[in-house]
Amino acid sequence: MARTRAQRRRHSLFLLIALAVTLVVLVFARDVSRAAHGAITAQRSEDRSFAGLANTLIQQENQFDLRMTRLLQNGPTFSRPEFDARLLQLDQQLPSWTAAAVMLRRPKLAHDINNKIADLTEVRVDDYQSIISRVTRSLTLPTPTQDADATRASTPAQTLMATATTWNRDRFALRHEPGAARLDALTDSSATLFATSGVTNLTASASLAVVRGIGIAAVSVVPAPLPARRGILLLPPVTTIELGVSVVNTGFVEQEVTLEVSMTPTNGPLPAQHQSFHVALAPLQSYAFAPQGIAVVPSERATLDVRLTGAAASANLTRSRSYRVEMSPPGALPAG
Repeated sequence: MARTRAQRRRHSLFLLIALAVTLVVLVFARDVSRAAHGAITAQRSEDRSFAGLANTLIQQENQFDLRMTRLLQNGPTFSRPEFDARLLQLDQQLPSWTAAAVMLRRPKLAHDINNKIADLTEVRVDDYQSIISRVTRSLTLPTPTQDADATRASTPAQTLMATATTWNRDRFALRHEPGAARLDALTDSSATLFATSGVTNLTASASLAVVRGIGIAAVSVVPAPLPARRGILLLPPVTTIELGVSVVNTGFVEQEVTLEVSMTPTNGPLPAQHQSFHVALAPLQSYAFAPQGIAVVPSERATLDVRLTGAAASANLTRSRSYRVEMSPPGALPAG
């Protein structure tokens, strides 16, 4: 029986609705597919970018580990200044690791891998600073810049080895994620060496041993002395003389020194005068003392003693100088 016009219209309407639903479903499926593909592409990009930055940091840490190992092994072949310079170079690299670790924390990745490497890096910075601090103290070297932060790790070598083991287990976290990012392994040769022998190899070295030496490099007097025999300060008839005393630390170690200046008259109305100064001399550095003016009178005779204490005298230098002071009579004019 032939369908009525109304039935044909309903049939056509149903077909149109079915076609529209099919189109909506297809469009939605396409959008979902594109969104999923975009998400995977974004994750792949993030994972690979993270791997590039993380591996750069790991390579820096491994290179540091190699240099630290060589320094601990070959330290006895260096002089104290050479060894200290190499140790300081290593110490100055560590702050950059902390900055890199902060950058790796975002964006958050699968398995929390970025926070894991950031946390481990911060611990390793403390560990290496602690080792450097212990080497510094054992050899009485100048304090490195990061020494104040190096007290948190009580067993730095063991902690370094533990963090390397942890990372080398977790570094495969992104292997099955989009991008299949590969993360490098950490080495721990310097930590193993330090855990085994500590600083024994270094403290037994004669070239790294502390050799202290101080001395008086020069003594200046104002007004300038007149020509006289050696050891005599023949001065014009003034009422005050000014001294300048230069001292030197010839050892590569910070050295506490005390300078004493004494003026003891043998005639005249003035009493004995004494001044004392204390300073910490930096390694291989000099320091100029400027005592207060010393009161004198014309025709005075006195003994001026300059004495430096704190360590043994360096070769070719003395720790004391003594002068006989002769003040010219009133009205005397300098020669020439």
